[in-house]
Amino acid sequence: MLSIGEFSKICGVTTKTLRYYAEIGLLTPDEIHPENGYRYYSIKQLKKMLFINRLKSYHFSLDEIKVVLEREEDQSEEKLVTVLLRKQREMYEKRNALDYTIKQLNHDLLKMEQGIPMMAYLDNIEVQLVETQPIHILSLRQVMTSDDYATGYRKYFSKLYKRIATEKLTLLGTPITIYHSPEFNPAGNDTEFALPVAEAVMGTRDLPGGLCAKSVCKGPYSELTSVYARLREWVEKEGYELVRSPYEVYVTEPDHANVPEELVTGVYFPVRKK
Repeated sequence: MLSIGEFSKICGVTTKTLRYYAEIGLLTPDEIHPENGYRYYSIKQLKKMLFINRLKSYHFSLDEIKVVLEREEDQSEEKLVTVLLRKQREMYEKRNALDYTIKQLNHDLLKMEQGIPMMAYLDNIEVQLVETQPIHILSLRQVMTSDDYATGYRKYFSKLYKRIATEKLTLLGTPITIYHSPEFNPAGNDTEFALPVAEAVMGTRDLPGGLCAKSVCKGPYSELTSVYARLREWVEKEGYELVRSPYEVYVTEPDHANVPEELVTGVYFPVRKK
């Protein structure tokens, strides 16, 4: 058996962290002395602690690590590989996003050296007035926190695709997200995930057609806020008003883009003349 100090020194983890891990049930001592409360860890727990450290180095949260450890008890390497591949994909996405941000920063610096204001790009975002047709959609509506979106999009669209495959429905287009909340709320936003389908079945409805102010975002989703700002400015300037929830059509699906620059997203503001 190893004292908490010895265990801490070998694994490179503070005793405070080890006590916290025990508190949340991540890694509990093999033995706690009944009289003095001293904590002791077994040699075999070194491997588990190193495994936790390895997962932390891969940017797994403690909650995610707890789930992985529970699966490890099932001795399922296949499940572990699936989890690691998912994390690998998330890290590639973050790396691509960071690469794009650095590229954008360099671009802004270059423009400013040329005397061009950093936010001048907003004037180059094109807005069109278009007449859209009604779209029959299969959808799921969910309140999403700002932290949920990255995993939520994949989760809920996967559910819709699975249902289309199971019920042999006819897919007619690319994914759509409709934002129903009147304002942004980090604690939760009313979001509808939708796929265009031909059949009228449970869970389908018509997304009305009509007059829309439309713009196209070419690049990562972080650029969408600029497109929304430009659309809102245009709507006000041209004397229109928003009549229904804005929505996005993913011309390029996230899984089909190798780098953020390849993403193409249509943004629609249903409007009418004031």
